[in-house]
Amino acid sequence: MKIFLATLGLSLAAVALGTPAQAQNYPWCAQYSGKMGGAMNCGFSTWQQCMATVSGIGGFCQPNNTYRPPGASHRRHHVKKP
Repeated sequence: MKIFLATLGLSLAAVALGTPAQAQNYPWCAQYSGKMGGAMNCGFSTWQQCMATVSGIGGFCQPNNTYRPPGASHRRHHVKKP
């Protein structure tokens, strides 16, 4: 049991330390269900791809609310005054 908890802790730490940009590259997330709780994977380009992954293992797909399409910018555009 200790080995399982240590492995789980290391896995969670690795996920938490991942770069946020990776999670924002794809518009669809799979929310897996399971006996030990669930997990989320936001690495799907299409809803169909996500659904194919959760099919048979349990879960559902939802839009990634942190997704930014390529070319989207956080900067504001300023109008130059003459």
